[in-house]
Amino acid sequence: MASRTWMYLLRGTSLGLIIASISLTFLQWIQYQKLMQNFPPDQTIAGVPVGGIDRRTAADRLRQAYGTPIEIHYGKSTIQVLPQDLGFQLDIDAMISAAGTQQDTLAKLTGFWKYLWHQSDLKIASEIPLRASVDKAAIQNYLMDVIASRYTTPPIPPQPALESLSWTAGQPGVSFDVQRAIADIENALFTLDQRKVTLFLVQEPPPPPDPEKLQLFLQTIIDRAAFDGLVEIYLSNLQSGEKLHFAYQTGKNPPADIAFTAASTIKIPIMVSVFRRLEPPIRDDTQALLNLMISESKNEASDKLMETVINPARGPLMVTEDMRALGLKNTFLAGYFYMGAPLLERYQTPANSRTDIDLKPDIYNQTTPAEMGTLLEAIYQCAENNTGSLVETFKGEITQDECRKMIDLLISDKLPYLITAGLPEGTRIGHKHGWIEEADGLLHTMSDAAIVYTQGGNYVLTIYMYHPEHLIFDQGNQLMANLSTVIYNYFNPTAISKKDT
Repeated sequence: MASRTWMYLLRGTSLGLIIASISLTFLQWIQYQKLMQNFPPDQTIAGVPVGGIDRRTAADRLRQAYGTPIEIHYGKSTIQVLPQDLGFQLDIDAMISAAGTQQDTLAKLTGFWKYLWHQSDLKIASEIPLRASVDKAAIQNYLMDVIASRYTTPPIPPQPALESLSWTAGQPGVSFDVQRAIADIENALFTLDQRKVTLFLVQEPPPPPDPEKLQLFLQTIIDRAAFDGLVEIYLSNLQSGEKLHFAYQTGKNPPADIAFTAASTIKIPIMVSVFRRLEPPIRDDTQALLNLMISESKNEASDKLMETVINPARGPLMVTEDMRALGLKNTFLAGYFYMGAPLLERYQTPANSRTDIDLKPDIYNQTTPAEMGTLLEAIYQCAENNTGSLVETFKGEITQDECRKMIDLLISDKLPYLITAGLPEGTRIGHKHGWIEEADGLLHTMSDAAIVYTQGGNYVLTIYMYHPEHLIFDQGNQLMANLSTVIYNYFNPTAISKKDT
């Protein structure tokens, strides 16, 4: 009886153990299936832990992690922007698929039986790298449309100061390095621990004054002087090549390139023609004549140079031919200066053939402000760099040293009026002035053609003015001086104008 009881007990115990083993195995099977549906415990995707969670939850976690705003710092301002606004897109399907493939491979290698005995094998999982794209154009658009438009400060150019004939100081601007910002933001979008970007700020110096404002300023000066004659101005920046050229009369801008009486400014072309034909070294008597012609504006010296150096019969005409060779079609000299000198040729030019405006220029000598300015530019380029139209047109006949001598001669004109009168004391200027009484005994035309050397830049300036009735010298001189002051301060906006001192 006892043995039978013991046998039943043993059988019951065995059956219980079998049932328990089956139950435990079933539970392990359920756990195994659950593990197969989730990522391994140490699985990471793009730096985001996804161990023990399913694919949908892992995808949500990736979106949340890489969807946190990027923090952009502009000076003391902080701007938060969503990655999608910067053109950032996660390729979640590709990353989840790569992790799932890895998971399936581990499952096949492990199997349920190995799982029962080697459960730690499922912990072997490699990092899935980030897969994403970014639209750099979207980053740039955000930087320009949102940040630049709201936070940057554009530089402000100097503004006209009418009463002092000067320009108020410009204001610097603040912007940022756009290309550097695009690269920094792109890097931040692809990381989880460096999602702050500090924009590299750049201070922009104030730009030079606006040339259009310069023209308006000059026209205002003419209006305030109550000058109802005609003024034509040619200005050339000898550094940038930028030019300002206009004519103005009582609120209107007639087309420029008007034929003016050249008067003594025609002595600049004579000087060029003389140097073309001189053989170094310059004789003392010739040098003396050059000095008298330019520094003292002596007509007799001009005639003597044309007779002895150029050609005794055709000297003025050969000066004109030289100007034609340089492309100056409106500049000519048709006779000598001495009283009663015959007109050697009558010249018709594009400028004096105009029917819209006629200043009754002298038939003996004419020019336009632009052509006289262009000739001064050629002398300057030759003297500074041995380049320009003088060197190219008269190869081997005009040297750099000769051009420098021409500059020295122009500097020797110490007349303290006209353009010179509007410059600060000591400013280096090479120029030739000109005015003449007409047949009626009155002054109608005044002119000055100059190369001005300043700290803010060198420039050529020619100003020609005409009045049909009577150009009063003091009025014309003061107006030209004021125009010169405005232009000097245009190139040197921080300087104290001569009118302020």
